[in-house]
Amino acid sequence: MMSTEPADQLAVRRANLSRTLRHIRTAGPGSRAAIAAATGLHKTTVSSLVEELLSRRLVRETGLERSGTAGRPGRGVALSPELGAVGIELNVDYLAVHGCDLTGRTVVERRVSFDAARRDVEGCLDDLAEAADQALAELVARDVTPVGLTVAVPGLVDVARGVVVVAPNLGWRDVPVVSRLAKGLDPGLRVGVDNDANLAALAEFTWGVAAGTADLVYLTGSVGVGGGAIVDGRLLRGADGFSGEIGHLPVEPVGDPCGCGRTGCWETKVGLAELVRRITPEFAYGLGDGPIPDPQERIAEVRRRLDARDPAAVDAVTGIGRWLGHGGAILVNLFNPRVVVLGGYFADLADHLLPAAQAQLTRLAMASPAARCHFVASDLGFTAAARGGAGAVIERMIDDPTTVPATG
Repeated sequence: MMSTEPADQLAVRRANLSRTLRHIRTAGPGSRAAIAAATGLHKTTVSSLVEELLSRRLVRETGLERSGTAGRPGRGVALSPELGAVGIELNVDYLAVHGCDLTGRTVVERRVSFDAARRDVEGCLDDLAEAADQALAELVARDVTPVGLTVAVPGLVDVARGVVVVAPNLGWRDVPVVSRLAKGLDPGLRVGVDNDANLAALAEFTWGVAAGTADLVYLTGSVGVGGGAIVDGRLLRGADGFSGEIGHLPVEPVGDPCGCGRTGCWETKVGLAELVRRITPEFAYGLGDGPIPDPQERIAEVRRRLDARDPAAVDAVTGIGRWLGHGGAILVNLFNPRVVVLGGYFADLADHLLPAAQAQLTRLAMASPAARCHFVASDLGFTAAARGGAGAVIERMIDDPTTVPATG
């Protein structure tokens, strides 16, 4: 039998480093002996792996811990807060930033109004670069070294090339976000771009109300509508990585024109732009020259009218709820998820939207009630995609710890 090649040995070590780090992330701090027992790796191997993870600042040692009733206690090993990541979502009317360390602790989080419609692509990218610089600097000021940055954009994204292929609601086509953003940043910083709904789905799967649910669908509720599907614990990307543009499902062939150039897309029925047009037309998107309201300002006014039992508002939201259930049933018939997580404005108005949406889902889903699928409101707010962007960087670190350089 031939001896193992060095390349194979390196691959095995990378896999074992990832296995060890993932266990610590999932199970929490533990001694080397406890990690060995849980992972099935030899104690000597675990000790060597932990030393390498320490040298890469991916873990830190804690106080003494006893792994059993006998023997001397060993020093605990926990994820290190020294390394971190940034996620930034650029959407039609807001820009959200989330920065965290490897433990998942939030270090930076904010959302500001942003008028993409009145900026050209270069202007948007300039603002994006400025937000990235600020967030990265804030992490460093809090003693967290950023390892990577991921941008979330509502559109079709070629993740491998770092290019936004088309983002209808932004008016973007073939925009090289990664190469443009990487200019001026530390060359060792990994920069990426991905679809906003995909990243939000990853955030929900990791930290949200349905965390750990192996089969879920996440729906964005913003000007447009996107979706991310987690199938058997993994994000479904499709052959070209373009899955998730569910807002452009044709639900009414002779319906209203959509920003994508087609008619009757689902987002023309349930997007925030449609909600605002129907309930507060005086504040509709595309009107006026003043500062664009933050989406939650728009939602606050809608809720005020709903709470006052304004008939037009109640009728509009009920209708949107039915269309939400209509499209949700299509997704349930396709993916058979356990839950459909509603994000963005869907979550903020869930108490008004869910009755009609759930009734329509139950009526139209082929497997209902056997499928036991239901809508649930996200608690991650409008920063879900940004949080998912930072989480994607952390996930890459855990998948391959050797991408983080050793020190000393």
